[in-house]
Amino acid sequence: MPQDAPLPADRPARLSDQRPYVLYWASRFLGGVGGQAQTATIAWQVYTVARLHGDMRQASFALGMIGLAQFLPVVFLTLTAGETADRHDRRLIGGIAMVGEAVTVSVLLALSIMGLKALWPIYGVAMVFGCCRAFLGPASSALAPMLVPRELLPKAIAWNSLAGQVGSIIGPAVGGLLTAISPMISYGVSLALYLLSAILLFAISHPTKPVVQPGSRWTLVKEGLAYVWNNKIVFGAISLDLFAVLLGGATALLPAFAADILKVNAQGYGLLRAATGAGAMVVAMTLAARPLHRRAGIFMFCGVAVFGVATVVFGLSKSLWLSMAALAILGGADMLSVYVRQTLVQLVTPDAMRGRVSAVSGLFIGASNELGEFESGVAARFLGPIGATVFGGFGALIVTGAWAMLFPALRKADRLE
Repeated sequence: MPQDAPLPADRPARLSDQRPYVLYWASRFLGGVGGQAQTATIAWQVYTVARLHGDMRQASFALGMIGLAQFLPVVFLTLTAGETADRHDRRLIGGIAMVGEAVTVSVLLALSIMGLKALWPIYGVAMVFGCCRAFLGPASSALAPMLVPRELLPKAIAWNSLAGQVGSIIGPAVGGLLTAISPMISYGVSLALYLLSAILLFAISHPTKPVVQPGSRWTLVKEGLAYVWNNKIVFGAISLDLFAVLLGGATALLPAFAADILKVNAQGYGLLRAATGAGAMVVAMTLAARPLHRRAGIFMFCGVAVFGVATVVFGLSKSLWLSMAALAILGGADMLSVYVRQTLVQLVTPDAMRGRVSAVSGLFIGASNELGEFESGVAARFLGPIGATVFGGFGALIVTGAWAMLFPALRKADRLE
């Protein structure tokens, strides 16, 4: 079975000519919009319910618990999910996981209809959602390289990121606006988008089952871990993302900033959520049109450093517009570092190991996102949302300097080809 899509014989390959990839991209986009809208609505609901029974710091801690609930399944399932993606049909795995996400938002819709009074059901749903994401991430990441010619892979990764970032703009804005009307409407829209995303994935006709490598399940898992550990560019890139975003998780506390610091409503909360994606989209579109070719490592470290500075500015801001500008810069800087990391990892990883390496990368990213939300909630419990955000921004800057010294091969990485 070919590992890459065949090249057109009469002209250079273009992404728009790769029908399986177009279906994949549309599915990724719609699923991203649904997921971001759902996440925005959950965060607002949790904060407003918790705020009725406690102060701002206690409600911020409740937000952090959402991240912990989603992270725990990732810890226990990601390596198994990666090995599964290297053994079985990646399209099928992704489609089933997307249907599972549709089930979780259906439960949230039912809870909202009945009247949400307690937070524990949301935490339970968040754990199930984390299980679905644990399998969706490795399968989806490993699927894309099978659908395009190898020379189109850097551009495909940029467009993959663009799909996610456009979703991160539209999703939170839609979630915030619809939540202001009714959380039930927001959850209903997410449900429809999940189902459509699953249908598009199932419509891909290109072969999506990898060549299965010999060995037991545990042997394959160990091979994936050993590859990540021994390849210092891969390990340095994904661990940099882990610790920088783990500390700089400003977006987890956006409901607290929107409700109690900036004093804006749910629509303003949606604007704050969309600002991060807006900056990321600009950078993603630029990279899709003009991919990086040289000094990749330097660009990655600069992106993380700017991410840390923007986090500090956001934490200290008392203006909605300055906060949105800081979040836009933060999102663009994060997009740059993510683009370099994903391209480096995909290019140096053999197809037979992409599922397992994507799983390890997903575990690190899950830790930086979901566990980062928990860290932000705990820090906000003691330092307040402002103190926690500023602390995280400076922490991201320290990590950037430390990793630049610890991983010289990553710093010196040059060509993305």
